[in-house]
Amino acid sequence: MSEVHYRVVEHDGGWAYVSQGVYSETFPTHEAATQAALRAAAEQRLSGPDETIEYQDEAGRWHVERASGEDRPATDVED
Repeated sequence: MSEVHYRVVEHDGGWAYVSQGVYSETFPTHEAATQAALRAAAEQRLSGPDETIEYQDEAGRWHVERASGEDRPATDVED
């Protein structure tokens, strides 16, 4: 199972959460950013329908796989 980590940080004159190098929008308070991170983390854990995914690897080869909607990451939020 993969893991997704969210961390609340000061950002652009306010607060944001960051995950895998990507920042959220800026929130006016630490608490607002924390609540948004908790919501995002919870949404990542929700299951959904199975999907067919296509991707290209580093060597330029294309792959087609069936991704289970039950294969959701573990998530956490660090204040």
